[in-house]
Amino acid sequence: MDFSLSPRAAEYATMLQAFMEREVFPAESTYHQQRMAFAKAGTPHKLPPIVEELKKKAKGEGLWNLFLPHLDHGLTVTDYATLAEITGWSPDIAPEALNCAAPDTGNMELLEMFATKEQREQWLEPLLAGVIRSGFAMTEPDVASSDARNIRTSIRRQDDHYLINGTKWWTTGAMDERCKILIVMGKTNPDAEDHRQQSMVLVPIDTPGVEVVRNLEVFGYVDQHGHAEIRFNDVKVPLSNLIGQEGEGFALAQARLGPGRIHHCMRAIGMAERALHLMIKRSMERSTFGKELARQGVIQQWIAEARINIEQSRLLVLKAAWMIDKDGAKSARKEIAAIKVAVPRMAQEVIDRAIQVFGGAGVSQDSPLASMYAGVRALRIVDGPDEVHLRDLARLELKQYLS
Repeated sequence: MDFSLSPRAAEYATMLQAFMEREVFPAESTYHQQRMAFAKAGTPHKLPPIVEELKKKAKGEGLWNLFLPHLDHGLTVTDYATLAEITGWSPDIAPEALNCAAPDTGNMELLEMFATKEQREQWLEPLLAGVIRSGFAMTEPDVASSDARNIRTSIRRQDDHYLINGTKWWTTGAMDERCKILIVMGKTNPDAEDHRQQSMVLVPIDTPGVEVVRNLEVFGYVDQHGHAEIRFNDVKVPLSNLIGQEGEGFALAQARLGPGRIHHCMRAIGMAERALHLMIKRSMERSTFGKELARQGVIQQWIAEARINIEQSRLLVLKAAWMIDKDGAKSARKEIAAIKVAVPRMAQEVIDRAIQVFGGAGVSQDSPLASMYAGVRALRIVDGPDEVHLRDLARLELKQYLS
């Protein structure tokens, strides 16, 4: 069994690590200063200029759209997993600098797989170029959206267009002024079988009747791109804005989420690695009861357990990525469900213990740990809560025993 990176992945990992150390980490303080200035000016979702500078540099170095295995770089899902982990060390800016940030990655994958030629030209190409951003509107406030069959938003065919009515929330990216297109999931045929009622349509965010109601905060943190609540009031879009076929929305959602969970989990592992790094540095700098924290038995135990748990999680995610490369996302259903539970739990624990080592500084804006904790804790709900994935995993395990 060979755990080494492929030559191509190793080359990109070396390039990316150098880019992180030379460009990204030094830019973090500038990013936060620019965000604070925009927030004080009443424009908290405006993009800090430093990010566009990083995007130009990354694109110039060939570190661009690395998440799509079909592009010229030839990276597999397994190859990209390692790169996603590296970007997880600076989750606010590194993914976007490489044009590898959610929800655009999932939306681009969806359009790459299922869009028409016209839809690709109008929306996929500018997304790949990083000149616009997008949102994915599936979750709703009044239903348990982890079961997509509950979705109530209606997409009703009327003459030569669809008429959309409903409310969505947690539409990530929709507060950003660069967000131009939404992928909206709703019901086109409420009378069909459960998994054939839903469809997805492309809705330009400036379409009459699209009302961006408010931004939703995560533990009090205001995301730069925003998490929007959006109302659709008799929104009309052409029938040609349908993605795929009517009734395929549920299947499209599953196709979109599979590789995306690899990305989320590997970035979370990168966050855990940075938290461990910070924990160790802090424990060597601070002393209690006559010796450094690093020499205290409980801290040593936390460090050892963090290393064990990070390594276990990484191996499980890489196995899932390898299975997707080998036989497609369906072959890795159990592994994808498992990583979506195991990795955020692991990262949450590692970051929590790093916060404990930092003391008061750990919950302040003086370290990245508090915002990382908020993001990882939310990840236990994003793309389906732990309980849904555990239920699916149990069913897949029991299937071979139950007739």
